[in-house]
Amino acid sequence: MFNNYVAVLKKYVEFNGRATRSEFWWFVLANFLVSLLVSMVAGIIRVPALSMLYSLAVLLPSLAVGVRRLRDAGFNPLLMLLLLVPIVNLALIVLWIMPSKR
Repeated sequence: MFNNYVAVLKKYVEFNGRATRSEFWWFVLANFLVSLLVSMVAGIIRVPALSMLYSLAVLLPSLAVGVRRLRDAGFNPLLMLLLLVPIVNLALIVLWIMPSKR
């Protein structure tokens, strides 16, 4: 799980290529767990900016892996712009779940 997390972080600005379903979803899970841990630590040491800094640090890698996952599923990477539209951005989850295209 954390191998995929580290692999995505290493390719943090690589918007070309493809990301498999497992690579994407393992990254999402690991990112959630790390974010939860950082938020708990930030609450304990009373530094709320720490969780915001982590979120900013993983913003580009998250966008990059999302774009690569859309490309792998056979969709236009510009669909990532749906993240900007409330409620409609839930459609991206469906697209990210779709199987890979050859």
